[in-house]
Amino acid sequence: PVWIQPGQAAGCVVGFLGWGRIHAGETGNHVGTDLYPFRDATGPVRVDVTKVPSVPVACTEHHATIINTAPSDIARHGTLEQYRANPAFLKDTEAGQEDTLYRRPPDAAVAWGMGIDLNACIGCNACVVACQVENNVPVVGRDAVLHQREMHWLRIDRIYEGTEAAPDTFFQPMLCMHCEQAPCETVCPVGATTHDSEGLNVMVYNRCIGTKFCSNNCPYKVRRFNYFAFAQRENRPAPSRNPDVSVRTRGVMEKCTFCVQRIAQARIVADRDGVPEQVVTACQAACPTQAISFGDINDPMADVTQRKASPLDYAALPEQGTHPRVTYEGRIRNPNPDIGS
Repeated sequence: PVWIQPGQAAGCVVGFLGWGRIHAGETGNHVGTDLYPFRDATGPVRVDVTKVPSVPVACTEHHATIINTAPSDIARHGTLEQYRANPAFLKDTEAGQEDTLYRRPPDAAVAWGMGIDLNACIGCNACVVACQVENNVPVVGRDAVLHQREMHWLRIDRIYEGTEAAPDTFFQPMLCMHCEQAPCETVCPVGATTHDSEGLNVMVYNRCIGTKFCSNNCPYKVRRFNYFAFAQRENRPAPSRNPDVSVRTRGVMEKCTFCVQRIAQARIVADRDGVPEQVVTACQAACPTQAISFGDINDPMADVTQRKASPLDYAALPEQGTHPRVTYEGRIRNPNPDIGS
């Protein structure tokens, strides 16, 4: 299948090597097409391209799309010239962000938060894979993806801005925001999604009855419903899973937990040794550019606290009044003005 992308040159076909494996196991065998036969050490190989009837492509790029909002407001960005004129030019200017019905200030000594630097994110998806492995997130397969039933707790949104012929591309990791004023919590009829004292939006799987009210009420669309017993279909041996994370059954809602199992382990070490809780989430550990910071925002010396103090720090969809614990640092570019003209 051919997947047409914005900015792709007319009359140019790009083929990626490394697919079409035959010894990759049940999940990876015969996924994609092996293009190595088109390579020849003796010289160029003639390739004829013929148009055939289309086939459905299993892709998650257009699932859970956020609409009715300007792309520049979700993945905020600007130029170096704008930053030098006003370092806080990406901040929200409206005072309505603080006008809320109620607040839930954490009453624990530790308050977990995350900051993501869009200047550093390269959209490599290493965080997505790390999250999947750490939290026993199942591989659902092509048919489920075609029905928009993917299970990844973390996704990388790719946002285009500009013309279709020459767009600008922006990457933005999107996960559970762990909102201090979470809209998902107020609509759950059985209290399956609740707020803990450290600011985490936690999931109690044994309570969940699968109403999906929380997913409908989430403005970030980061919750995943386990329609089938995907974990059983994987045919994986038990030792291949993370023993610190439960394997969910069908009919429950799943989402990012800020690696609560790692937080629990750090709490035990802190209580035993009398040291501050130090937690590195799976996505943070896997990020090759260190775009993700995580830690205690009550600690003024923590890296995440200092990152959140940046004038570029902002919350996604602030008009929703959710007060998320996950914030972003806007992307600053320095384009050559001669190229732009």
